Amino acid sequence: MANNLHISYDLYQPGQNYDGVIAKIKELGSWAKVHKSFWYVNSPYTARQAVNHIWPAMDARDTIYVVDATNNNSAWENLPDNVASHIRDQWNK
Repeated sequence: MANNLHISYDLYQPGQNYDGVIAKIKELGSWAKVHKSFWYVNSPYTARQAVNHIWPAMDARDTIYVVDATNNNSAWENLPDNVASHIRDQWNK
């Protein structure tokens, strides 16, 4: 079953690897670039699997947030603690 993933990321200095990140996103499935750093992908990957797939192309200071609209869940790396806590607290309210 395919999942509707929305992928958002920010790449920070030094080592912005846009080409590597974009290549990893495109490997996930049928894609559309919505904005500069926001993508839609129809993929067999879950949100967590997508993050795990893309993250190796990113630096430790970068951030990524993936929402699986099909299964109503999300995953991320390196979001600020207050943002991650807010998402967890509000997700199913």
